[in-house]
Amino acid sequence: MSNRLLSLSSRSLPDLDAAGDSEARMTRVVSMYFNRAADVLNLDPNYRLILGLPSREMAVNLPVELDSGEIHIFPGYRVQHHVAMGPMQGGLRYRPDLTLDDLRALALWATLTAAVADVPFGGSMGGIICDPATMSSQELERLTRRYVVEILDIIGTERDILAPDFSTDQQVMAWIMDTYSMHARQTVTAIVTGKPLELGGTYGSHESIGYGVWCLLDAALHHLGGKPARTRVAIQGAGRRGGAAARLLYEAGYQVIAITDSGGGVYRPDGLNVPEALDYFARARSLRGYLEGDAITDAELLTLDCDVLVPAYLQGQITSDNVNRLRCRILCEAAYGATTAEASQTLDNSDMYVIPAIIGESGGIIARYFEWVQNRIGFRWRRHVVLERLRDYVTRMYQNVVKVAEEHSVSLRDAAYILGVQHMSRDLALRGIYA
Repeated sequence: MSNRLLSLSSRSLPDLDAAGDSEARMTRVVSMYFNRAADVLNLDPNYRLILGLPSREMAVNLPVELDSGEIHIFPGYRVQHHVAMGPMQGGLRYRPDLTLDDLRALALWATLTAAVADVPFGGSMGGIICDPATMSSQELERLTRRYVVEILDIIGTERDILAPDFSTDQQVMAWIMDTYSMHARQTVTAIVTGKPLELGGTYGSHESIGYGVWCLLDAALHHLGGKPARTRVAIQGAGRRGGAAARLLYEAGYQVIAITDSGGGVYRPDGLNVPEALDYFARARSLRGYLEGDAITDAELLTLDCDVLVPAYLQGQITSDNVNRLRCRILCEAAYGATTAEASQTLDNSDMYVIPAIIGESGGIIARYFEWVQNRIGFRWRRHVVLERLRDYVTRMYQNVVKVAEEHSVSLRDAAYILGVQHMSRDLALRGIYA
């Protein structure tokens, strides 16, 4: 990192937006709000520079034998953002349109989320450019294991812990754990989180982001004076994030009126039978064809008349093209980069109550921390203990962000960034800069 710093003025800002100007680029959002928070805090320019840039980026080329016998080389990456708060942690995603630029933004967001949630982790993010839908399980296993071997020197239970993300799951985490353990010559459960219970996973991991969304909405309704039974919720995403949130909110008495996935969705204005809809999704791998409501697309869901909108799927869903057509009262982002920079600025000047992704995603990072702690002490907490502690963390975090918003007269999004940058800079100042 020192070489990069030498090429930059000590007074310059971190340029996370150098690779283009597409509205969907996530670095545009994170760099804009990071710098706004740094301005409010009057952050030392040198700290601004250090905290705004990744500490390490690794690119690897992964030769993998396909089932056909052909050798294909897949590009892979790992971006490690910040280590001052503790070991880094972050997801691993498999996508054909993956970019290093996206991983930089996601790693910074992971650091900010850990800081706001008061979890002693730095942030990281990794990915492989591939299309899992076209690959067999055997090909994905070979690809995963090769990736682990290539990044072996920069990961570890006290260095960088991997977790599931887009198109990776418990099985992928099990392959990673096994590969790392084989090279360590001992079983190392804490190298990954989000793994199967049988291999040291934690209760509540699969539903943690959805559970965090539920906790945040409960806290927000208490703060704003609303009631779950009168709250209509539309959720974009039916998988680990959106599906878990839909089920938990339904069980808590919220009216879940619409759910979509990549293949389509369903809308019922008087409320869906969420368990039935999710059972259909589990069988068909899509909500397309589910007849207990009206068919709806992602684009239509975003502009529904509802009290709460939860984008829990992919980045770049709320843009300058549709932001003025949103009709929700509360926007609860459960996916990093769900709202573009242009759309975020529009929302800053609106009356909409926005719960930003760096707290909307917090349930996942908190649960990862819990799993890591349990692996290190060799003891598994019961499910109700995990969820009670998760609710305590999320509720306290929300209250802290609201307090900062009131102190600085800013939006909840700006307040979350201010709190995150404040915690990051505090830890960096306490540790100092080794030279």
